[in-house]
Amino acid sequence: MKFEMKNHLKPCAVLSVAIMVVALAMSVLGYGMNLGIDFTGGTIMTYNMGAEFDVNVVNAALTENGVANAQVAKAGEEGTQVQIRIADSENTDDLRTALEAKLSETYPEIEYVDITRVGAVAGKELISNAVKSVSFAAVLMLLYIAVRFDFYSGLAAVIGLLHDVAIMLSFVVLFRGSIRVETTFIAALLTIVGYSINNTIIIFDRIRENNKKAGVRNLPREEIVNRSVSESLPRTINTTVTTLLTIVCLYVMGVDSVKQFALPLIVGILAGAYSANLINGYVWALLMDLKNKKRVKA
Repeated sequence: MKFEMKNHLKPCAVLSVAIMVVALAMSVLGYGMNLGIDFTGGTIMTYNMGAEFDVNVVNAALTENGVANAQVAKAGEEGTQVQIRIADSENTDDLRTALEAKLSETYPEIEYVDITRVGAVAGKELISNAVKSVSFAAVLMLLYIAVRFDFYSGLAAVIGLLHDVAIMLSFVVLFRGSIRVETTFIAALLTIVGYSINNTIIIFDRIRENNKKAGVRNLPREEIVNRSVSESLPRTINTTVTTLLTIVCLYVMGVDSVKQFALPLIVGILAGAYSANLINGYVWALLMDLKNKKRVKA
């Protein structure tokens, strides 16, 4: 059965804006992104446990010593090392002595490996570089799509791209208990930039083809977008589902650091499919209609 797409730009835009406003309000009230020590500064302690170990045991030892917000992850080729990330506010010297004594009760072969201090300056540089990268990519995509299709297609695609990034950032705020912003989040953000624009270009290419067909090009632009999105929908669903299957498996079976990369990626992929099919093409149609109205009025 063929699915006929309809224009739902207004309710979709209201939904997206509502999500962004809620996330912004939470940030203003002090419930913003859950930043890791890569952005806030802190200390990374690495131990070799000597054998396979339970992360919950390490977390329990940290909690017993008054550290509630530490980030614990397995490391090393054999998974026998543990990395413990704690904020600068903790007294690492006293903690190290107490922690080693507690963990040695369960893992007598535990060995100290390394301790690294991370400054918040590195995180600020990462954020700055990420903003520059997204901005530079948006400008280049606008130029590329404007040349390949038309200027308003490029503008609609960039609006959709910024929408996907904003939605991804908003969900990071809304689910701050599950998503921690670390260096892997920057990688996920840049990945979504490329993935999102690909879906949009596929649909704009179909719009261009339909604009050349004798029986279609005289239809209202909104109807052309409806037809183009409907024709591209099976491809979009197949691509999105197969990609999500892989990323969801990474999230379910991966270690904590992989989960912090996979979960924002899942949100970004869904946001990209949502905007490509329900927003971007209709923004193009709206912009073109506005241009024609101005031309007729002039």
